[in-house]
Amino acid sequence: MSGPRVAVVGHVEWLDFAVVDHLPRAGEIVTAREHVAVAAGGGAVAAIQLLRLAGAADFFTVVGDDLLGERSAAELRERGLTLHAVTRQVPQRRAFTHVDGNAERTITVLGDRLVPHADDPLPWDLLAQVDGVYFTGADGAAARAARRARALVATGRAPEALIAGGVVPDVLVASERDEKEVAGVEAFEAALGANSPAPGGGPSGPRYTIFTRGGEGGHWHGTDGSSGTWEAVRPPSAPVDAYGCGDSFAAALAYGLGAGLGIERTIALAARCGAWCVTGRGPYGHQLTRAELADDELGLSARPRR
Repeated sequence: MSGPRVAVVGHVEWLDFAVVDHLPRAGEIVTAREHVAVAAGGGAVAAIQLLRLAGAADFFTVVGDDLLGERSAAELRERGLTLHAVTRQVPQRRAFTHVDGNAERTITVLGDRLVPHADDPLPWDLLAQVDGVYFTGADGAAARAARRARALVATGRAPEALIAGGVVPDVLVASERDEKEVAGVEAFEAALGANSPAPGGGPSGPRYTIFTRGGEGGHWHGTDGSSGTWEAVRPPSAPVDAYGCGDSFAAALAYGLGAGLGIERTIALAARCGAWCVTGRGPYGHQLTRAELADDELGLSARPRR
């Protein structure tokens, strides 16, 4: 049976990461045991996770007009994504990550986030046919295009486009350990409160707001008064690299809600995706795949049709 159609609207970064025994102290020089360079960032990592769950995924993004931008686009296509990308006349956004002996990652970002706009020549009408979209950034009009999907999941890291577009996602997700993401959720809630009641009689807030706590699980609450917690899933092998775990988790939220799994089954799937990701080197080393899951876990047994 075919799965839900899924997509990501957001950003890609060219990532260099070095595996070190410990983060360098001030003035210290450390030698990396391993170095990897790859097209990554929250949007790209989520898109590849969705591809591995659904078998196909569309990615709406922007790349720079330099060699790293070309390499980013080429690599994502080689990995199997259906890439809808425009080129900006700016350098490709980059990031540098240390991964220490405890598998924790520390990220330094170089350059502004490059995100698509509604006036970019991209097939925005396609999003009306999509079941689940994960949104990491765009302009307000592009956020409205993403809202046409059956289910929209957005990161708390970039609430500006949602606010500008008057868009309320089905899920707003943030790491409780990331001050910027928590502040983004608070900014979005404040903007909704300032505009209450919701324009056009729409929802007063995201159906669900989800806060993750890494290896401690997380908690969620809904506008209908529902709430819950979950425990982290035990990784299938020893942790290797935490980069991309949160992005893989968020991607699975878009998949699960798009497949009609319901919030608890969706979070269970997302927790597995996060746990699997931590056991591989780099964001794509061991993401959970469709072949590792049963039909009922993927929503293929009784997925409601449009």
